[in-house]
Amino acid sequence: MVTKTLPWNSAELLRDKDDIAAYLEAALEEAFETNDVSAFTRALEVVAKSHGMKKIADEAGLGRESLYKSLAVSGNPGFATVFAVLRTLGIRMGASPMRATETEHV
Repeated sequence: MVTKTLPWNSAELLRDKDDIAAYLEAALEEAFETNDVSAFTRALEVVAKSHGMKKIADEAGLGRESLYKSLAVSGNPGFATVFAVLRTLGIRMGASPMRATETEHV
């Protein structure tokens, strides 16, 4: 018997702003732990796509194609782009001190 599988779409779990904030926070933590900013960029792309990339781009005052390129795997969005997307989503980014174990290599 052949088992049929469907692609997993993490965006389906993003029901409200609390879900989105938790998802992005986890991605940001992963980015810090692995020193790989693309972990956060990929998560932000998932969230933006789940809300409609064109809608996010329009509301953030960004070009749709530019936003796609910025959030692509090979993209490197500037802070202004990240800030505009988060603001459009109604999500605030915060800062907190690293624990001693996290700063050993700094």
